[in-house]
Parts: sequence; structure tokens; C-alpha cells
Amino acid sequence: VQLAESGGGSVQAGGSLRLSCAASGYTYSSNCMGWFRQAPGKESERVATINGARWTYYADSVKGRFTLSQDNAKNTVYLQMNSLKPEDTAMYYCAARVGGNCYSAPNQYNYWGQGTQVTVSS
Repeated sequence: VQLAESGGGSVQAGGSLRLSCAASGYTYSSNCMGWFRQAPGKESERVATINGARWTYYADSVKGRFTLSQDNAKNTVYLQMNSLKPEDTAMYYCAARVGGNCYSAPNQYNYWGQGTQVTVSS
């Protein structure tokens, strides 16, 4: 299984970025998949996930600004990030697990991407 992320970068506050995570060797349609982030000196945080029932979770800190979507044909999930804030600065990781339920604990996830850096300047 490989998760290939892309789309990170540097933007000013208020800007937008879209992250992509293409999965190979894994079918997310009935499993949990989503995004975590980790800023320097902070714990990993679940940002957004979609579970086997296609119910989407968002962290309170990103609700109304971030949107997780999927393209079944491409086996890819996206994270559209709008109205970015400096506190969104972190390394963002795509994560997937075998099973339909999603969890906040990173150790519940079986597969991880290499990470993509998002930097938001004020």
C-alpha cells in the first residue's frame, strides 16, 4: 500500500491550498482514510477523516474552512483548505486504516504518506 501526497506549500493567511492523497494497493471506499497534521513541538492532530459509511469528521479548529472530498475513480482523497491561518502551519500526513471506523489516535492507522509541508505566514 502506498499513499502519495501532494499539494503542500507556502501561502499567506487567508489563502487556500488543496492537498491530494492518491492510494495504491488500497481501496478506501469501505475503510477509513483522512488527514493528520503535526506542528513542531506539538502532538499529532486528526484534521479530517472519512469513514466506511462515508461520514466525515473535522477537527473543531478547521470546521467551516477545510473540506475533505474523494474521487473514487482515482482512488484519491483531497483536503481543500480555505481561509488558512498561521496556526494551520504543520506537516500534513495522509493516513489510512483497514476498517470502517476512524479514530483520533495515530497508532490506529495502518498506512501513512510521507507528509507534505503547509506553511501559512501572517
